[in-house]
Amino acid sequence: MSTVLEKLEGLKSDAEKEIAQAADANAVYQLKSRYIGKKSEISELLKGLAALSIEEKRSVGGRANAVKDEIESLIEERIKALLSGGPVSFDPNLPGLQPALGRLHPLTLVMRDIKNVFVRMGFAVAEGPEVETDYYNFEALNMPKHHPARDMHDTFFLSPEVLLRTHTSPVQVRVMEKQKPPIRIIAPGRVYRHDFFDASHSPVFSQVEGLYVDEGVSFADLKGTLDTFVKTFFGSSVTTRFRPSFFPFTEPSAEMDVRCILCGGPGCPVCKRTGWIEIMGCGMVDPNVFKAVGIDPEKYTGFAFGMGVERITMLKFGIDDIRLFFENDKRFLEQFA
Repeated sequence: MSTVLEKLEGLKSDAEKEIAQAADANAVYQLKSRYIGKKSEISELLKGLAALSIEEKRSVGGRANAVKDEIESLIEERIKALLSGGPVSFDPNLPGLQPALGRLHPLTLVMRDIKNVFVRMGFAVAEGPEVETDYYNFEALNMPKHHPARDMHDTFFLSPEVLLRTHTSPVQVRVMEKQKPPIRIIAPGRVYRHDFFDASHSPVFSQVEGLYVDEGVSFADLKGTLDTFVKTFFGSSVTTRFRPSFFPFTEPSAEMDVRCILCGGPGCPVCKRTGWIEIMGCGMVDPNVFKAVGIDPEKYTGFAFGMGVERITMLKFGIDDIRLFFENDKRFLEQFA
């Protein structure tokens, strides 16, 4: 044991001399690594403690920790002295360093573009709470308790009557409660569904839903509005189509497809070899929804639609994995100016 303690004292003495003679902070950092780093001489010395008794281990281990603390203190003092020992040289002729510039997230870019398109068509932007009641998220949208359509939403319930909204449709209900027709709004925002996180699914994502209510609103108005949006957003050459579907808050209901933007129609993995990609659901507002908010369904008609912003963004930029939006990888984000 005495031999180990003598080596510790010798290392301390050598460290004191070399630290005092170090010419700059870089040299001191090198000494720190050599004397008290993970692969330092002290660390190597302590590997031989296994052969000592418990009392000897305590004695040597205690002294080794004390020596490391003393050396670390000397190193900190020497670095402070070196850094404050004289004026820092500065060459005004050297070029400056270009600061790194941030970029808007691709979802932010696309959300902003979607808003701009609909605002130019006369839609106002409305927002609502992300923590919603069962009434606004389901019941007022023609989905009473135990309605089978609720199963499609995989809801995060905070209590029996409070939940994280599964779509931004509750914003439409809140607006119709407070505002008399004509109503023309879009409702952008985050929504939540209990879903697996993989290349095409996320438990949190963004939606933009739209609503237009007035006298004489028809399905033709719906088709014209959405077709205009797609051609403005993706380009005038993009082809659209509508397929019958079902949503409890619209009747009739449809899903809107666009000709695959990546392959142009022949078929590819992205469009599942069909040549078409579904981008949103839509339909005419169900009369039961109007009754729930006090709007006369005999006088007024309206249409509603909803799209996932992540899907639109993936189509626009050719992104094949939704997880890239949430990883904050600078190499990915820097591609979007």
